[in-house]
Amino acid sequence: MRTVVCVKQVPDTTEVKVDPQTGTLIRAGVPSILNPYDHFAVEWALKLKARHGGEVTVLTMGPPQAKAVLQLALALGCDRAMLLSDRAFAGSDTWATSYALARAVKKIGKFDLILCGQQAIDGDTAQVGPGVAQSLHIPQITFCDSIEVEGRKAKVQRHIDDGYEIVEAKLPVLCTMSLPHAHPLPWPSFPKVAQARSKVLEVWTAADIGAEPEKIGLKGSPTQVHKVYPPPLRAKGTVFTGSASEMASKLLDILRQENFIKP
Repeated sequence: MRTVVCVKQVPDTTEVKVDPQTGTLIRAGVPSILNPYDHFAVEWALKLKARHGGEVTVLTMGPPQAKAVLQLALALGCDRAMLLSDRAFAGSDTWATSYALARAVKKIGKFDLILCGQQAIDGDTAQVGPGVAQSLHIPQITFCDSIEVEGRKAKVQRHIDDGYEIVEAKLPVLCTMSLPHAHPLPWPSFPKVAQARSKVLEVWTAADIGAEPEKIGLKGSPTQVHKVYPPPLRAKGTVFTGSASEMASKLLDILRQENFIKP
């Protein structure tokens, strides 16, 4: 089975701050990580490879330093890695990014399954995976937490508002993976990391994937982010102590004072 995993290098959101004067992210000195949702997608691709054999190719778009997340994926067990890196991609929104990734998938060749993270923790749009599926004209299943492949069919468990549902689709299909709460993500051993550094990373430009100039970068991006700002700080909550009846009484007093309930 041939699987392609689309990943992204993102800033560690626990370290990100916003410049109050410019309204932009302060990226200097902020460590970058493999997007956790994409990390889970890599984990599932490798699980399916262990069960059914085949090859896992990992793909990302970004600056040269994005090679770090590809090397991590190789150390975890992926077979091939491709980096889309070209100044022509700069400023791409989710639409242009989806187009570029889809062009790269076509260049990779035949595939059975594409896995993406549900969303990136730096943008939270959840648009790139579905955009790739749309560009490739293949079915998509979003918010997935497990996948089983039976012949030429994928059977997927996906989240819905009040639980989960089982969805089936013929291959090829694209699935975006949710990240279960408190799920421990796999990390490679030091020998595997050392071996991954010796593997060849293929770097492709916009010309290499046959991307049309007007469909990538700022020219191909119908949406642009003009300002980023943190939400206002919320007032601290009140913590009650005492027995259950005492805390209930205190809560009722506050509700009466605020006119939520009648005295």
